[in-house]
Amino acid sequence: MSTIELTKENFDDIVSGNDFVLIDFWAEWCGPCKQFGPVFEKSSETHDDLVFAKVDTEAQPELAQALQIQSIPTVMIVRENIAVFAQPGALPAEALEDVIGQARALDMDEVRASVTEAQQAEQAQGEQGQQAQGS
Repeated sequence: MSTIELTKENFDDIVSGNDFVLIDFWAEWCGPCKQFGPVFEKSSETHDDLVFAKVDTEAQPELAQALQIQSIPTVMIVRENIAVFAQPGALPAEALEDVIGQARALDMDEVRASVTEAQQAEQAQGEQGQQAQGS
């Protein structure tokens, strides 16, 4: 499968409409991005059941900023609307395959439970902070 160009207009549809999306954040001027591009493309041909997408950070700065992309290339994996992996740097082919394997092996019920737990803890901390300020 070839890669899809992600934009702020199609991002939500692509990510929410697919269970497993790999995203490569890149820019034309970035040497390591150009080296990683063929690795990402080759992997997309191997895993035709997954969605491979690219975000040109120069053309889509709002999207890169919203996803807190600090350096490029960055690879992100989103499973069932949850970012389960995000790492800057050009991955060698073996490392990319390993990351994909690990992401496939995740128990998404456990991941969702831990996300919910973290959100509840964060919310409780916020409420305690507000109470402390109010006293």
